[in-house]
Amino acid sequence: MLDFMEHVQHAFYEASHWNLDNSYGTLNATARALLDFQTPRGLRLQISSLAAPNFATSYTLGNLGVVDGSVSYLYSSLPLQRRLKSSELDLHNAIRGYRQLQELRRPDENWWWEIWHSGKRVDRRDTLLYGRIFLPQSRLEALYLRRLTPTRQLRINAVSDSNLNNGGTILTLLQNDFGKYSTEYMYSTDSALIGLRALYNFGADPRVAPTEPTTAQQVAERMHGRFSAGAELYYGLLNKSGGISTGLRFTTLPAHTGFPYTMTLTMNPLMGNLSSTYAVKAGSNLALCSRFDFNFYSYESELQLGCELWRRRRNTDVEWAVKKLHPDWRQPAAAPDNDVSGILKARVDQHWRIGVLWEGRIKELLFTLGASLDLKKREQIFRAVGIELQYSS
Repeated sequence: MLDFMEHVQHAFYEASHWNLDNSYGTLNATARALLDFQTPRGLRLQISSLAAPNFATSYTLGNLGVVDGSVSYLYSSLPLQRRLKSSELDLHNAIRGYRQLQELRRPDENWWWEIWHSGKRVDRRDTLLYGRIFLPQSRLEALYLRRLTPTRQLRINAVSDSNLNNGGTILTLLQNDFGKYSTEYMYSTDSALIGLRALYNFGADPRVAPTEPTTAQQVAERMHGRFSAGAELYYGLLNKSGGISTGLRFTTLPAHTGFPYTMTLTMNPLMGNLSSTYAVKAGSNLALCSRFDFNFYSYESELQLGCELWRRRRNTDVEWAVKKLHPDWRQPAAAPDNDVSGILKARVDQHWRIGVLWEGRIKELLFTLGASLDLKKREQIFRAVGIELQYSS
């Protein structure tokens, strides 16, 4: 389940019209959500609050071996309007699951962001500041995010930890999203790493007004999917080593009439790694995913299977009677996930390592209950068991 501060950051992206999915870094986001979920360890409690539309706080307490925790603060110059209370939060946004990509959005024009007053420009670029300190380790994390233009943003992540080389590291990302394609330029103080990412979407350009098909054949040939190709190149100036990866993705869009599905293929030619994934939403409540990894040099391979199952509430006898007696009676507006009681996730690999996760809401608490098992180790089958509770106001 997403951390509260992650919800706030996603709300900032939504309010500032930034598409997180149009990036090479999120090419495999669907498969990672279904297969790479983290199972909690021990007991962890998080209490958060959006005290004002521009300010949020969060406190976390855990008991894994020793009592530890963290304190987080976040400031956004852009007022956030999304409902973030745990009792009102849409579970579809709170839980990492199958990601249905939307149609590409046309970027805002530069003059749309201009605000004039008495002949002077008074508009400012939206900024997000985030800080988190872990106790008792005294580890500090910080984030600086600034929207420079409608198609560009600057992101700086910093970590201060005595266990890291030079006592910490800073990662800078300059991201560009033009709808049709996106680019990212990165620099990290760790080994003086520089890198470049790019993603290109085939098909119609969202910056150009679409033309309506004129014949029945053109309507039939219109593809309700998106094919994307991207690559990543990085090089460490201090250790004189680099890397490269490339990837392909095809995903269906909401206009697709069949089952939504996503296919990806990524390859690292220097390391010889090849990874292919296939995820399909087989029904309104079920999603399935598989991933096959292969190395050309060592001939090692790995297979992972995963699924997610949404549990829906059934209508009670009272609701059934009301519909029969008063079919035209309008009930009060409910939350988008009012019929969802939780989601069950499971994964297994060829070594019989199993992960199970149950996420949902009880009253005003969001909970995550999970366990990791290794069936080949009879003396210690359970590798990790834990529960996380979240409350936000």
